[in-house]
Amino acid sequence: MKTALLDSVEGKCLKKKVPHFEIGDIVDVHCRIKEGDKERVQIFTGTVISRKGRGINENFTVRRIVNNEGIERIFPIHSPNIIDIKAVRSGRTRRAKLYYLRERTGKAVKLSQRHSEHTVSK
Repeated sequence: MKTALLDSVEGKCLKKKVPHFEIGDIVDVHCRIKEGDKERVQIFTGTVISRKGRGINENFTVRRIVNNEGIERIFPIHSPNIIDIKAVRSGRTRRAKLYYLRERTGKAVKLSQRHSEHTVSK
């Protein structure tokens, strides 16, 4: 009873169309940034290393390397500040969480590309 009530309330805030992406995919996350009274869209590109939660609490972690420094951002999927999520390249993984990429640098971070019907094409 309690979860049915929560699901009905949360259902109003959920996005109708959530793009398909998986762990290991390289994605472009278009997020809205507010600076004072100005508003702009910033694109964060990186590898999806985890997905957690369900419903309104679902989020994913994206990792990229800038100036030899690893940066991870956690994005809620159903946030109104997330405008779009585009899968650029699909990576082949055998794990649900790719936390082992945190210790890797250079070419060792790169995942092999998935060659199947789920392959993303531009």
